[in-house]
Amino acid sequence: MAPRVTFAIGFRIAVALAVGGSHAQTRMSTRAFDVVVTGSGPPILLIPGLSSTGDVWQGTVEHLRGRYKLHVLTLAGFGGPAPLGEPFLPRVVDALIEYARTNRLHRPMLVGHSLGGFLSFAAATQAPRVFGGVVAVDGVPFFPALGNPAAEADQQASKADQIKATYATLTSEQLGIQSRLMLEGMITDPANVERAMTWAGLSTPQAVGIAIAEILTTDLRNQVSAIEGPALVIGALGAIPDGRRPVFRAAYEAQLAALPHATVVFAERARHFVMLDDPSFLYETLDRFLTSPPPSAP
Repeated sequence: MAPRVTFAIGFRIAVALAVGGSHAQTRMSTRAFDVVVTGSGPPILLIPGLSSTGDVWQGTVEHLRGRYKLHVLTLAGFGGPAPLGEPFLPRVVDALIEYARTNRLHRPMLVGHSLGGFLSFAAATQAPRVFGGVVAVDGVPFFPALGNPAAEADQQASKADQIKATYATLTSEQLGIQSRLMLEGMITDPANVERAMTWAGLSTPQAVGIAIAEILTTDLRNQVSAIEGPALVIGALGAIPDGRRPVFRAAYEAQLAALPHATVVFAERARHFVMLDDPSFLYETLDRFLTSPPPSAP
């Protein structure tokens, strides 16, 4: 991970709506993300992926909020606060840790999609006693190794710089075209592609480029051994040809080789946005994981 960057979060409560029971919502904002808090019970932080807002978790929130207190994030530069600039990932990780400590959350579970899954691994690695565990929905400790098991972080620097420079020149319209091309391969239902496009439309091109560049050049595969709580990766195979699936299964499992108490399961029918393509599978998997006893100490 890049050197730790600390800063004052400066919490401010923007809106508090007391509508009773598990439907009460509180909205808060930090420099790194906005948060909507709803539900009651053990705390869970829900982190969206690249160019998504917290709305990507809408169905998941409906499913869980009667049993858990849900802190739904929208990251800076992706519909939340103004972009952070560089570095991005370390600031968000620091903010996640400070948010949990400031709000006195008792070992909250981190649940992240894609980039949000990576951030969950990073935060739980940096502060293993703060967080209760990690669920990464098609998110892994080092994305380049999914396609190339021999990939190393320092080999990605040139590609990362090129991506960052390219995104910095994009207009919002050009970012929309790029986002649509990507989302059509990540989501099965065209109606859900349109939903995701509304979230992508809130993103800043430069913020997208910086996030991609940093995630390409940050390898957490060895560091995740520091995580003390349970960990789950949900790999999405819906866009992978049958003949390539054994290779991808092995690649997902290799990501967590340093974390022996981790679990990897596969969404066979879902593409990258598992919560949109196969929500029933996601909910059943989450329920089973969240109610399982913690791993035994070695």
